[in-house]
Amino acid sequence: MKTRKKPTPETYIKEIRRKTRRIFTAEQKILIVMEALRAETSVAELCRKHSIQESTFYKWNKEFLEAGKKRLSGDVVREATSDEVSQVREENKKLKEMVADLVLRYDIVKKSLDMLD
Repeated sequence: MKTRKKPTPETYIKEIRRKTRRIFTAEQKILIVMEALRAETSVAELCRKHSIQESTFYKWNKEFLEAGKKRLSGDVVREATSDEVSQVREENKKLKEMVADLVLRYDIVKKSLDMLD
C-alpha cells in the first residue's frame, strides 16, 4: 500500500502559483506591447505594472512584430481561432451524418427496386 507524501511548503506554493497563473488574452497582450511601443515608461516599469516577467514581454513583443511583418509582406493566411476550428468540426460532423443517412436511404431504395425486378 502506497502512502502519500505530505507536500513540502515549496511544492505547495509552486502548485498554488501554477493553478493561479494569469492568462492574458490576445487583446491584453497587444495593449501591453503597444504601451511599450509608445515609450512612455521603461519595459521594466511596464512589466512591474502588469506583473509579468520581462522575458514574457519580449516574447509577446517578438510575436507581435513578426505577425506585423508577415502581414505587411503579403502573407494574409492566418491561423484559425479555436472557436473557428470547433465550428468547422461541428459542421464536418453534421455533413458526415448527412452523407451516412443518404447512403442508407440509397441502399434501401436500391434494395426495394431490386425486389421489384
